[in-house]
Amino acid sequence: MCNDYRYRLPAERLVDEFRQLRIPLRFPQGVPNIEPRDDIRITDTAPVVRFADDGAELLQLPWSWRGPTGKPVFNFRSEGRRFAREDRVLIPADGFYEFTAPKDPKQKRKDKWLFTMKGHDLFAIAGVVKHGAFAMLTTEPGPDIAPYHDRQVVVLGPGAWADWLTAAVPEGAVLKSSPAGALDVERA
Repeated sequence: MCNDYRYRLPAERLVDEFRQLRIPLRFPQGVPNIEPRDDIRITDTAPVVRFADDGAELLQLPWSWRGPTGKPVFNFRSEGRRFAREDRVLIPADGFYEFTAPKDPKQKRKDKWLFTMKGHDLFAIAGVVKHGAFAMLTTEPGPDIAPYHDRQVVVLGPGAWADWLTAAVPEGAVLKSSPAGALDVERA
């Protein structure tokens, strides 16, 4: 499962995307200094966007909450679940990683693969917030992910952001696998 993603764009880029969607983006914790990061990992604090009555708001929250067994919950299956509007977030990203067993048995490190959204420098991963932290929503893998993993994070282009945040459409219309050719992949 996705346990590492990338976000290297400035806050202004995110503001611009929301402006194009005609959704005001507020900063209740103050305008953050979002440093470009190639690797955002479990327990790191990272930007997320949630719905607010007067638009959307960007917050910095930790990635993962403690589950009942004490293990971190960083990915959360979306199938068969319903999510209240106030629990929904967008996790801004420009890439995410999956790892596979190395082809060379002498190699100890797994192969790292970077996935980006074709034709977009910015996308979001659908997420939920519990206990003051966020987790990424997952679904069955689309054709671009299936050779690398048996699950995928829910990748949303800007056109689906408002639908997810506002619960304007049923979850099943948004929480789905990426279609073939939607993602580019390269060895990281």
